[in-house]
Amino acid sequence: MSALTFEATGAARTAVDAHVPRLAADAVASRIFAKDATLWGPDAEEESGKRLGWTEAATVSQPLVAEITALRDAFRSEGVDRIVLCGMGGSSLAPEVIAGTAGVPLVVLDSTDPEQVAAALAERLENTAIVVSSKSGSTVETDSQRRAFEAAFTAAGIDAASRIVVVTDPGSPLESASREAGYRAVFKADPTVGGRYSALTAFGLVPAGLAGVDLQALLDEAEEAAELLRDDSEDNIGLQLGAALGGTAPLRDKIVIVEDGSGIAGFADWAEQLIAESTGKIGRGVLPVVAGADAPEVTSGAEDVLVVRLVSADGEPSLGANEAAVGGSLATQMLVWEFATAVAGRLLGINPFDQPDVEAAKAAARGLLDAQPEPTPALFTEGAIEVRGGDWLEGASTVEEALKVLLSQLGPAGYLSVQAYLDRLAYPKLESVRDELAAAAGRPTTFGWGPRFLHSTGQFHKGGPAVGVFLQITADAEHDVEIPERPFTFGRLIAAQAAGDAQVLRDHGRPVLQLHLTDRAAGVAQLTGLISALAR
Repeated sequence: MSALTFEATGAARTAVDAHVPRLAADAVASRIFAKDATLWGPDAEEESGKRLGWTEAATVSQPLVAEITALRDAFRSEGVDRIVLCGMGGSSLAPEVIAGTAGVPLVVLDSTDPEQVAAALAERLENTAIVVSSKSGSTVETDSQRRAFEAAFTAAGIDAASRIVVVTDPGSPLESASREAGYRAVFKADPTVGGRYSALTAFGLVPAGLAGVDLQALLDEAEEAAELLRDDSEDNIGLQLGAALGGTAPLRDKIVIVEDGSGIAGFADWAEQLIAESTGKIGRGVLPVVAGADAPEVTSGAEDVLVVRLVSADGEPSLGANEAAVGGSLATQMLVWEFATAVAGRLLGINPFDQPDVEAAKAAARGLLDAQPEPTPALFTEGAIEVRGGDWLEGASTVEEALKVLLSQLGPAGYLSVQAYLDRLAYPKLESVRDELAAAAGRPTTFGWGPRFLHSTGQFHKGGPAVGVFLQITADAEHDVEIPERPFTFGRLIAAQAAGDAQVLRDHGRPVLQLHLTDRAAGVAQLTGLISALAR
C-alpha cells in the first residue's frame, strides 16, 4: 500500500488537537469497524444499524473479482469493448474515478439530457454493453436509460438481453425483472451499504472491472487501509481528517477540496457527493466546494472556509493558513474519506447515512410529469436566454442585472450554487463560470451538472444551512429522445427534474434564478461572455 499522509494548519490543526484524543479514547475507530450503530445517537441508530457494511466492503467484495473478470473476458471475446454505465450519484461517480485513475475507458451516462443520451446511443452500439446500477431499481434516470438502450440494441438486430448487466440490491424489483428478462448478468450489491459509500462494492467494481481496471489490486490496497483505520490511536489519519471536517470551532462549514497532485482523476467530485449528502441535514452540515488551486476561495481568507488539498502521498505539500492535506492512493483515499465523513457526522451531531431531503425533488418532478403544466412565462428574454425568477428579481431587465440581483441575496455566510441541466460532455466550457462567479460573488461557489447532483449535493441544498442562492441553467434540445413505454421523453423528464428542484428550493425560501437557453451553443457563448464581464 502506498503511504497515507495528513497535515493540517490553523483551525484544522486546532480541531485535530481538540477532538482526536477524545475520539481515540472513546474507541470510535474500532467501534465503527465493529458496526456500532450507537455512535451517532438514538435518532440515527435504526438507519446506521443497516448502513455500516462499507467498513468491510474490501473483504466482502473479493469474490466479485473473478466473476467480473470472467464476464469482461467473455465480452471481449465477442468484440464488446465499450462499457456504458447507466447510474446516478454514488453509483456513477465512484466507477468514473476508478476507471479514470486507471486510464481505462468507461462511458458514464449520468444524465437525462436528450443530447447526451442520444450521443451515448449513437456510438459503436455493436461493440457496447451497458451496466444498469440502481439500489432500488426504481431510479427514473437509470430505468429510462435502460429502456432506451434496450430498444436501440433491438432495432440494430442485437440481442439486447446479452448486452445488459445489472447491479442492484437483492430482492429489489429490478433484480426480479432482470432475471425474468434474461439479462446477461445480475450482480447483487450489499444492501447494508448506502449509495455514496458504495465505491468498493459491486456498484463501483462491476463497471470499472468490465472496463478493464485491476480490481484485485484495488481491494488489496483497501484491506490494508482498513487495518490502519480501525486503530484507536491519535495517529489515525481518518480520525484526524474527520475532526478537521466536522470539528472546527467556530465551524468552518465550507470545505474547499483542491486537487493538488494526488494523481486521482475526479476524486474531488466523488468526495463532494459523499460529504454533501452525508452531512447536509436538519439545518447543519459542511458544504464541499470543488475548486482548483488558484480558485478565489483558496486565497479568500474567509472565516467559514477550510481548504483541504488532495496531494501525492510522497510529496511535501505547501499549506497556507487553515488548510489540511491528505495523501494516499485511490482505494486508500476512498476508505479514508468514507470513514472521516462518518466521524465528522458524529462531531456535527447528525446521521451521516440518511438523505431525508433527496426525495422531495423526485416527488416534485413526478408531480410535474403527471400534471404536464405549461412553462412559467419568462420575465424577459435577452438574446438566446430566457430569464425566470421570483419577486426578488423585480426591476432586472437584462441577464447581467438578474445575476447581480441574485448575488446581492448572498449573506455573509452564504454560498452560490450553479446547476446546469445540459450535456456535460458537449459543453464542458460552461463549468469554467464557477471561478468567475466565485470572484464576482466573493463567496464559495459550487457547480453541479443536473440531474446527477440531485442525488448528492441536492441533499445539502435543501437540508443544510439555509444560506444558499441558486443559479439554474436549462436548455432546449434540437432533438428529443423517446423513452420506450413511457408517456414522456427525455426532454420532458429533465425539464421536470429542473422545475421540480427549483420548486422545492423556493418552498425552502431559497432564491432561484432560472436561465433557459433557447439555443444551446449561442446561449452558452452568450452566458459565459456575460459572466466573464461580470467578474472583471
